[in-house]
Amino acid sequence: MLGPMIEARHLRVLRAVASAGSFSAAARELGCTQPAVSQQMKALEGAAGTPLLVRTGREMRLTEAGEALVRHASGILAGLAAAEEEVAALAGLRAGRVRLVSFPSGSSTLVPTAVAAMRADHPGTRVSLVEAEPPRSVEMLRAGDCEIALAFRYEAEPEWGDLVVRPLLTDRLVGLVPEGHPFADADEVGIGTLAEEPWIAGCPRCRRHLVQVCEAAGFTPRIDFATDDYPAVVGLVGAGLGVAVLPELAVESVRPRGTRAVRVTPAVQREVVALTLPDLARVPSVAAMLHHLATAAQR
Repeated sequence: MLGPMIEARHLRVLRAVASAGSFSAAARELGCTQPAVSQQMKALEGAAGTPLLVRTGREMRLTEAGEALVRHASGILAGLAAAEEEVAALAGLRAGRVRLVSFPSGSSTLVPTAVAAMRADHPGTRVSLVEAEPPRSVEMLRAGDCEIALAFRYEAEPEWGDLVVRPLLTDRLVGLVPEGHPFADADEVGIGTLAEEPWIAGCPRCRRHLVQVCEAAGFTPRIDFATDDYPAVVGLVGAGLGVAVLPELAVESVRPRGTRAVRVTPAVQREVVALTLPDLARVPSVAAMLHHLATAAQR
C-alpha cells in the first residue's frame, strides 16, 4: 500500500534545514515560521516512512536516510525548475514547435503568409513544413507526425469526426483551357460541353472527383495525362494537349502561361481546412498557428 507522496516543497525545506543546521535558521532562510518548517518536516518523514533528522543539542543532524534524500533533492529540484521553466516558455510561446503538413497549393499560398505572421508574433516558436495530400496528411496527424494538417474535402467526411476541423476557405474549381481554344474568351462554360476534350487530371483524389463531376454531367472524361504537379498541368494545357479543372488556389500558385481560366458550371468547389487533434488544439503554439492560418485565408 502506497503512503503519502514526497512533495517538492518538503524537499526544499529539508535542504534548507540541512544547510542552516536548525529549524529556526531554515525558517529565516525560507521566509516562513519555525512551526511551518517543523510541520513540513513531519510531513516529509511521514512520506518517507523513516526519521530524517535527529536533534543534537541545539542543532539538527541528518540521519542516513536524510542524507540520501538531501543528496537527491538538488537534482530533483533542479530538474523540476528546468521543467517549470520549459513549460512556462511553451505556454508563453517563447519556445516550442509546430509541425505543419500541407497539400502543395496550400503550401505556396496560405502557409507562407501564416508562418511569417507566426514568426513575427512568436519568434521563439519553430514552425516546420512538409507536403502531403489528404488522406496521407490526416494519417500523419493521427500518427503524431505533425500538429496541424492542411487538407481539403469536396463533401462532408465523417472520418474527421475525431479531429478539430478549422474551416479556412471555400476554393472554387475553375476550368483551364489553352489560349486560342474556342472557349478561351467565354465567361463560363458548362462542363458537359468539354466532353470530347482530352483531359489533364491532378492528384488521385482530385482525379476521382473530376470523374464523378463529369459522369454526373453525362460523360466519362478521356484522361490523357495525370500528374500531381500543378505547374505540369498548366504546362500541358498551355501546350494545347488538353483541358483541366483546377482549384483557384492552384492557379494562383503558378504562372498559367498559355492558358485561360474560365468559370465552370455547375459550380464545383472544395473546402480547405486546418485539422488538429482535440488535445493539441489547447496547446498555445498550435492555437496561435491555427489563428494565423485563418487570418491568411481571410486575406
